[in-house]
Amino acid sequence: MDPAAMTAAHDKGAEDTTAAHANKPGNGFPVSAANIHAVDDPRSNQDTATWHILAPMNTTLPFRIVSAAVCAAAALCCVTAYAQSSSGRPVRMIVGSAPAGPSDVQARLIVPKMSDVLGVSIIVDNRPSNNAIIGMEIGSKSPPDGHTFIIGNSGTHAVNATLYKSLPYDPVNDFIPVSQLSTTGMVVAANAKLPGTTIQDLAAHAKTRAGGLNIAIPGATGELAGDALWKQLGIKMTNIQYKGSAPSELAVVSGEASISMLTPLATQNHLQTGRMKAYGITSSTRSPVLPDVPTLAEQGVTGYDIQYWTGLFLPAKTPDPIVRAAHKALVAALQTNDVKERLRALGLQAVGNTPEEFRAIVKRDVEKFRKIIVESGIPRL
Repeated sequence: MDPAAMTAAHDKGAEDTTAAHANKPGNGFPVSAANIHAVDDPRSNQDTATWHILAPMNTTLPFRIVSAAVCAAAALCCVTAYAQSSSGRPVRMIVGSAPAGPSDVQARLIVPKMSDVLGVSIIVDNRPSNNAIIGMEIGSKSPPDGHTFIIGNSGTHAVNATLYKSLPYDPVNDFIPVSQLSTTGMVVAANAKLPGTTIQDLAAHAKTRAGGLNIAIPGATGELAGDALWKQLGIKMTNIQYKGSAPSELAVVSGEASISMLTPLATQNHLQTGRMKAYGITSSTRSPVLPDVPTLAEQGVTGYDIQYWTGLFLPAKTPDPIVRAAHKALVAALQTNDVKERLRALGLQAVGNTPEEFRAIVKRDVEKFRKIIVESGIPRL
């Protein structure tokens, strides 16, 4: 995307908003060209501008109402600028895992509404690989022009940062966080033929097997959650890498692997049909869709709380108007009744936070998982 064109489109959107609202009764103050100022965007070295509408000092309109109006106008300008600059080209949404996994399902839930809001076609592009490294590399190297969205998660952007000695992408600096989609705990899911029902039963069984049990690894968060748990239980397991959640599910159901750390979304149907059993969930609270599955903390695994989140990212240096437009479209999707109900039914808690809040969470979790990896003695890959 041409940054100059983006700035011009943004400028035009601000002028249109000014014309539409200038001297309108009930606004509390006239909005004119003199009230609009452009300041350099500190988040980007692109030639972009952030627009602020300033009220006269003597206005009686409450500041919170002004702020809401400004935010709405700014979001509208960003979406308008995005639509004008996209030239009708489709947007690809990269998912670093196989179809039918948690990231893929969530991507396909939000695509219709995001497409409507942005006025562009969005195509889900699955690039499955171990811990989604290939998809994240492709996303990180894509042009920052608004035509590539990336679905990442706590594994791709927080765990991988420390788990791997080197990566073909920088989980923090090569991306701009837009918003979290959801968060959830992970189920210690097992083949239905394994003995017992508690995490202690699983540990006792694993100790009778030379080398422990085979663990299907769907992604980096599952790998870290499992390694930290086995360390705390004093047992050894053998990790087997799979290209996402769906292949890991099949491995456990078929008996190719004994255990996997999977989301409630990935395990719910298998548990209901008796093809899997659950030894616990990694979060501090039970899942609303799996109320009978106890937390690991309830079973005596003290201090253990690992959650899996999914979020939307853009390549680094993407102009801020595009970031804001993508955020507006994602939040609109998460607020629709069908998406909210579907996420709830899948055991996922919808989030929809701001880019700044999401960036802080990524940085926090990089440090949190780094500490777990170092203190648990988990070998780096």
